[in-house]
Amino acid sequence: MFLEYLPIAVLIFLSTGLAALVVILGHLFGPRRPTKAKSLPYESGMNPYGPGTRRMSVRFYLIAVLFILFDIEIIFFLPWAVVLRDFIANSLGLFALLEMFVFIAILLVGYVYAWKKGALEWE
Repeated sequence: MFLEYLPIAVLIFLSTGLAALVVILGHLFGPRRPTKAKSLPYESGMNPYGPGTRRMSVRFYLIAVLFILFDIEIIFFLPWAVVLRDFIANSLGLFALLEMFVFIAILLVGYVYAWKKGALEWE
């Protein structure tokens, strides 16, 4: 059984090793001549103004996390939709359908909660 996963393990091992090798070789043989001009933030060829790091609103990160959360949960719909016909024909059909409605209800409750708390407002 584990022999079936051997190509995946080899692929992960080789890709991780190659990535580490490239980073190490770049660090060892790459040019390093830091200057003050090179340390300045680059803004598309324009003279930079202000500090290189600016404070960002927490709302940006909140929107990003909510998007990832709901996006990943929506992906669970695809396998369910693919095997829906098999679920209906199977004795598990009604139970699986009810469980999916419970999942959708939980998603909607979370979405409405985030909406009411103002987490989706962009100011």
